[in-house]
Parts: sequence; structure tokens; C-alpha cells
Amino acid sequence: MGYKTLCFGLTCILFAFYIYTPMPENIEEPWKIRITDAAIKTTSLMAMILEKIGLKSFETLYATLIKMDYTQPVSDENVTVMDTTFSDIPVRLYLPKRKRESQRPSVIYIHGGAFVLGSYKHTPMDLLNRWTANKVDAVVVGVDPRLAPQYPFPAPYEDVVSVVKFFLQDKILAKYGVDPNRVCISGDSSGGTLAAGVTQLIQNDPELKNKLKAQALIYPGLQLVDTSVPSHREYEHGPLLPWKVAIKLGCLYFTQDRAIPQAMMKNQHMPHGSMHLFKLVNWSTFLPEEYKKNHVYTEPILGRLNPSYSILLDTRLSPLAVNDSQLQNLPLTYILTCQHDILRDDGLMYVSRLRNVGVKVFHDHMEDGIHGALSFMASPIYLKLGIRIKDKYINWLEENL
Repeated sequence: MGYKTLCFGLTCILFAFYIYTPMPENIEEPWKIRITDAAIKTTSLMAMILEKIGLKSFETLYATLIKMDYTQPVSDENVTVMDTTFSDIPVRLYLPKRKRESQRPSVIYIHGGAFVLGSYKHTPMDLLNRWTANKVDAVVVGVDPRLAPQYPFPAPYEDVVSVVKFFLQDKILAKYGVDPNRVCISGDSSGGTLAAGVTQLIQNDPELKNKLKAQALIYPGLQLVDTSVPSHREYEHGPLLPWKVAIKLGCLYFTQDRAIPQAMMKNQHMPHGSMHLFKLVNWSTFLPEEYKKNHVYTEPILGRLNPSYSILLDTRLSPLAVNDSQLQNLPLTYILTCQHDILRDDGLMYVSRLRNVGVKVFHDHMEDGIHGALSFMASPIYLKLGIRIKDKYINWLEENL
């Protein structure tokens, strides 16, 4: 009893400390965000302590909490919902019930969660896909790729590739009444990373008959090459997604070596032979002037890790770091970025690079936006910002898909 009381007391003290962390002045519902931010930071610290004493891994506590909010495939008056598999990968299908003479558009959606957390079963993702199916009158495919660290890179990427290739077969599209010329792939955060990388593969594969009409990336993370871009520096402590937590979780995608997160925090993680990637993610070249401010560009430091990680040269981890030739064939693109987000500059640079090679890009920038808002569209934490992002995304699909 005394141990539990002590733990509860320490948690309350930590929460009270974090709740007074300064917040950006222009955010909507600041107290909701302040409370949510404090809860996340308290959970992170508790997770680190549990990992240090050997009780739980850092990500396990987060995963346990998120799983408490998982849903079953429940149909409603507008949409039939079912769980199945595509190429042995779990998917949740959302099939509109209204009658339609012509074929429907379709959206393949990959959830976020730093490659280690989350599911299409999570209530906010289920709601988003359900609303998309009903509003756009589209067949929606929610994908659950395997998660790290149990299944590290490239397993999650390969799972999404398998689902997309399976779905784009003529017989599968015909089975679900989908127009082969109206398929979009979407994702938020790390789901946006996977969506961007898979889109590059699909569009540049000459053997695939059916291609994607569009990609929609919501506050995506798009590169691991340079971990000292302006947004990383400005929003190191959040709100909602502190840089240290993002790196700790994100590194589990490809390694459990604890030296890697420390090196990434110092921008000293890239191996020899990676200098050719720097120009492709150089924020001093690709960021609009208003986001550069007084920041000074410095290149990542090479070769400080022993052994070095050649896996970091793999552009499937960093879709922003591909050559222009791999971007030229990309489809109509929607990118949503948030001002108060460590991943902001990845999205902004991708907008610039895609436009530079002639890809048609629609860019929404949320001046009061924070990372992960789509995950807060239902009780117990309901943010109006999440609803606004959802509406912008779905409206764009309605108009362009």
C-alpha cells in the first residue's frame, strides 16, 4: 500500500510540474493541450523509469494504454465494417452502403505511432476511416502493418507494399467496386512516412499496371538524415511530441542499440558514405524563408558511431532523401503540416522538392497546429484542432479523388 501511495504521489508531482510547461500562444483550447502534454510527458518519464529498473520496455507502457481504446469492426447505417487480411496482412474495410451506379474511389490508410504503436482499431483511426468512407463515398482500407521492435524495418514497409500491390490487382478492385484510376494512399506521422515511401515504389515500378492517383500525408516524418532542422530545435520539448521521445521510439524501427538515439540527438549518427544525401534534405535550400529565422545550417557529423549503421543510407527510411528522378512520377499530393511540430520541416521540404520537379501539390499549413492532433478526436480528449485537420483532409479527398 505504501509503495502504491508513493508512486501515485510522485506521478501527481510530475504532472503538476509538467502542466506549467510554456505553450505556444496561438493554440486553440490551450488547457486541454496543456493537460494532454503533461500526461504524455509524465507517462514518458514513468516509462523510462520502468525500463531502467527492468520492469517494462519504454514502448510497452504506451502500447498498453493505447490498446485500452481499441474498437471492434462495428457497422453502422452508412458503412459496413469488417476485418480481413490482404496478402496475410490485417486490414479493416469500410464499405459504403449507399447504392452507386459507377465505381467508387478508394483510400488506403496507414496509421501513425512511430512504427511501434497504434492500429486501425484505435478509436480515432476507426472514426477517421469511417467518416472518410461515408463522406467521400469511398472504399477505405485501414492497414495494420507489423510493428517494431518485434518486427523491425523493413517489415512494416514491406507489409504496406504487399497490401497496396494486392489491392491494386484488377480482380480485387473489381470485387469491391473500386475505380482503378481513383485510388489514394494516406497516412499520418509515421504512417505518412510509409505512405510516401510506398508511393515512390509503386509509381516507379514499370511492371505495375495500376498506379495511385494521389497520396495524402498528414504531418509526416520524412527523413532521418539531419536531426537538427529548425523545427527540431524550436519544438524540442513539444507540445505533445518531445524530440527525445520521438527519437527513442523512432529508433526502435531499425535498432535497439541505445547508442543510436544518443547520436541522433547530437546529429552525429550518419555513417561515412552518406554525404550525398545531405543536399537532398538541406533545409537551408528547401525551407521557405519564414521558417529559417535565425537558424544556422550545419551538416550532420559523419562516422561517429562504431559500428556505423549503413541502414541509415536506405531511402525507404527517408523518402525525402531520394533523387529528383524518383519524385518526377509521383501522383497528385496533399501534405498537411503543423506549425508547432518537430516534424514540420520534413513536410515543408517535401512540398518544395515535389513542386520543383513538377508534381502537383496541395499544401495545408495549420498555424496553430500540433503533432498528433488526429489522435484526439474522441473522449476522453477531444480537440477541435483534430476535427479541423480531419475536415481539411476529407474535403480535399472529396474534391480531388
